[in-house]
Amino acid sequence: MAIHSKPYLSPQQYLAIERAAEERSEYLDGEMVAMTGASRNHSLITGNLVRELGLQLRDRPCEVHSSDLRVQISQTGLHTYPDVVVVCGEPRFEDEQLDTLLNPTVIVEVLSRTTESYDRGRKFEHYRTLGSLAEYLLVSQDQPRIERFLRQGDGLWLFGDAAGLEAVLTLPSIQCELKLAEVYAKVRFPGAETASPPS
Repeated sequence: MAIHSKPYLSPQQYLAIERAAEERSEYLDGEMVAMTGASRNHSLITGNLVRELGLQLRDRPCEVHSSDLRVQISQTGLHTYPDVVVVCGEPRFEDEQLDTLLNPTVIVEVLSRTTESYDRGRKFEHYRTLGSLAEYLLVSQDQPRIERFLRQGDGLWLFGDAAGLEAVLTLPSIQCELKLAEVYAKVRFPGAETASPPS
């Protein structure tokens, strides 16, 4: 029986296909992998994060982007779409299309059942090779909890987290604070009441 393997795509071929496609796909080792849609909670949390970080950074030399901006990890070749990206200083891009960022400062992933192990494991391995990356956040959509990994001067990553709607998480790399009540505004947790917007 013949075994048919997927054709290998170069990064340039991937970008040409991706830029013309209606659906987004990640790319690694010559293969494109289609991305799935997001849940209501995922979408709300992502929007809340973009808003809260954007407001705090609006008068500073940083940009906040949603999952529409692609990030390339040059050392490993992964092209991916983090849920939220912050870049401080001059952003660098793959080419003149300005749609593939090379130097994120903070990356945020909102966890889901299908992506959590990847976001915690192999994907974080890719992200850690980015010399520009200072903080990595993992945000639960099932409970009010954010985990933070902060790069230290020796290259090690320091873990910290915040849990509960009264909690506040500090992001030292960009001098911002995330109030979990704001991050989870209007989010419905399984078996719990909707998080009320702060007064």
